[in-house]
Amino acid sequence: MTPLGDLLARRIAQTGPITLADYMAECLLHPEHGYYTTREPFGAAGDFTTAPEISQMYGEMLGVCLAQHWLDSGGGPFTLAELGPGRGTLMADILRATRGVPGFHAAADVVLVEASPRLRVLQAGRVPARHVDTVHDLPDGPLWLVANEFFDALPIRQFVRDGAGWRERMVGAGLTLGLSDAAPLAALAHRLDDTKDGEVVEICPQAAPIMQAIAERVAHGGMALIVDYGGWRSRGDTFQALSAHAFTDPFAAPGQADLTAHVDFAALAQAAQGQTYYRTQGKFLTTLGIGQRAARLAAQGDAETHFSALERLTAPDQMGDLFKALAITGASAPPPPGFA
Repeated sequence: MTPLGDLLARRIAQTGPITLADYMAECLLHPEHGYYTTREPFGAAGDFTTAPEISQMYGEMLGVCLAQHWLDSGGGPFTLAELGPGRGTLMADILRATRGVPGFHAAADVVLVEASPRLRVLQAGRVPARHVDTVHDLPDGPLWLVANEFFDALPIRQFVRDGAGWRERMVGAGLTLGLSDAAPLAALAHRLDDTKDGEVVEICPQAAPIMQAIAERVAHGGMALIVDYGGWRSRGDTFQALSAHAFTDPFAAPGQADLTAHVDFAALAQAAQGQTYYRTQGKFLTTLGIGQRAARLAAQGDAETHFSALERLTAPDQMGDLFKALAITGASAPPPPGFA
């Protein structure tokens, strides 16, 4: 058992079972033993590799999307923000790819939403930006925002359908899963029509307030671009742990593995209550021209690397279909590039 596992076991022995959301939050963010507090998770030497780390083309395409939508919206001063910037790779690529867009950099106030002091240091070495702790600290006014593999790390709760009610999965003694008593749940009343007994539905309590804060800002101009793995409407158990690029038991080593769950894009769109656009990552990137970009890079050398990255990012049996892109704009904003 890890030190955090011992702490959680004592807590459960004293106060009773905890929700899966509480377990995830402690494992990921505990100030002394949390995963993001103590480890370097990104890249080949870490536990997982995100799209920006696979190829520069990914950030370039997102930069094209953001900058073209800013131009289509008439330009003007704006906040360019990223949620959960990791090592700063994505924003660095976005800024590099948009250097030639007239007025874009001069108009942008670049802001990184990052609470981790350790990660802020890494990001500061790559991106000329200021930091804020949460999305609620972003300035009012036009906002162009990107969130790549941010929402999948937010803590979830799991509920199992039982007749007209729901039983919540709880973490109990021995860090094993059990079920609460069945009870009606207003937040899942709408899921009684499309689920059956024994099916699992996941909800993410933190997601809606974040989406609402974003939507309030883009309503006055801008766009939010969210890319993550998941689907439209949660169904099934998607809670998982990664360590050294392999799946592992989420309860085996608390604080020493990355814990995530698939994103419910329908819930994100509903919380935003704005104009939304949704499609697979593969189709989104292909429409933006990632294939042509790969060909140009390949002509300059190392063709195998660039075409391999293209396949990994866009092929349906790799990241292309598993990952989705969701764009949110104000009601009168033009459609975002890549979603036609």
